[in-house]
Amino acid sequence: MAVNYIAPQAQDLLPVAGVRIGVAEAGIRKANRKDLTVFLLDEGSVVGAVFTQNRYAAAPVQVCRDHLAAGLGIRAMVINTGNANAGTGEPGLQNARQTTNALALALGVQHEQVLPFSTGVIMEPLPLERLLVGLPAALSDAGSAAGATGAQWLKAAEGIMTTDTLPKAISRQATVGGQTVTVSGIAKGAGMIRPNMATMLGYVATDAAVAPALMPALAKRLADGSFNRVTVDGDTSTNDSFVVVATGKAGNPVVTDLASADGRALLAAMTEVAQFLAHAIVRDGEGATKFITVRVEGGASSDECLKAAYAVAHSPLVKTAFFASDPNLGRILAAVGYAGIADLDASKIELHLGDVHVVKAGGRNPDYREEDGQRVMKAAEILVRIGLGRGSATETVWTCDFSHDYVTINADYRS
Repeated sequence: MAVNYIAPQAQDLLPVAGVRIGVAEAGIRKANRKDLTVFLLDEGSVVGAVFTQNRYAAAPVQVCRDHLAAGLGIRAMVINTGNANAGTGEPGLQNARQTTNALALALGVQHEQVLPFSTGVIMEPLPLERLLVGLPAALSDAGSAAGATGAQWLKAAEGIMTTDTLPKAISRQATVGGQTVTVSGIAKGAGMIRPNMATMLGYVATDAAVAPALMPALAKRLADGSFNRVTVDGDTSTNDSFVVVATGKAGNPVVTDLASADGRALLAAMTEVAQFLAHAIVRDGEGATKFITVRVEGGASSDECLKAAYAVAHSPLVKTAFFASDPNLGRILAAVGYAGIADLDASKIELHLGDVHVVKAGGRNPDYREEDGQRVMKAAEILVRIGLGRGSATETVWTCDFSHDYVTINADYRS
């Protein structure tokens, strides 16, 4: 069960003008489940995206990069779950291209104006015929009165799930240029999570008007503050994708600078949405029982803070200790020590676990009591605060524990 996360309700989600969504059951892997989703974008919409840095990038990721580079303007996205179309070679690329060709033909647009996404099992051929047969139903759903509603965002969040136990979706509004703008987003992911963008998928759309040239920077800025700061198991998927859409329907003056007042207002709302979705992925991590914030302070640079934070967040020894509520906290120090900070002075390390001061000047705090550490570790939400004593940089990473269920879920994933 997800850690302190409640599934979104349809009434809490807001439509984004210029976006229509359709969901269908195509039987990609299993019958009687939503597994094919289309997003239809009004003409004039602008898109930015970041993708996995895994060198074994899935076929749809490769096609998405090519289509965005074509610069024709994106008019649709198609997402299937149940099959990642990764590790599938040239046939996989052909299947991804045929998917975009079919949707483009149905919409009367160029195939480069369609972005494909897949998630699920790696190294199995995409059942293209099932996908193509399911497209008309998804398009019909998008064209219905429901296609442009907030409730359809929830339906899409359900349609892109794999091992997720709950859908992940959120909406927010902000005032930009005197106009109310809406931001809605969905994501999926529970395992194989350590996005390095730049198996998770995230889609955030706003009706704000944003300059096309700003979209790549906006997508990267959002990813770096959210999805690039979470980890469940340290694995970077072949399919990680995060897409940001701005339809321009809100009527605000075009945002051309994220540092402007309008840019900051929009960025704040979109960051809140992206961070909520990223946290939801960790809270719903496969087998997770605890949500852990790892904050590293006093670094000489952001990069070394992240090295230390991820070393702790990725450590199976640390994560299993948190699952057991066992304050074997020397494991945290060991992880900081091997994080790759060459000139780290261990005598300056500080460690707090919640409100408990565990390590002082590199060694066990004389006032620390193990029962205090255990008290903090029994909570569902835990803050680990590490001081490096080297500078003023601070970075935060969010992760979860490792339970018996993580092994069970991944051992049986293809069953």
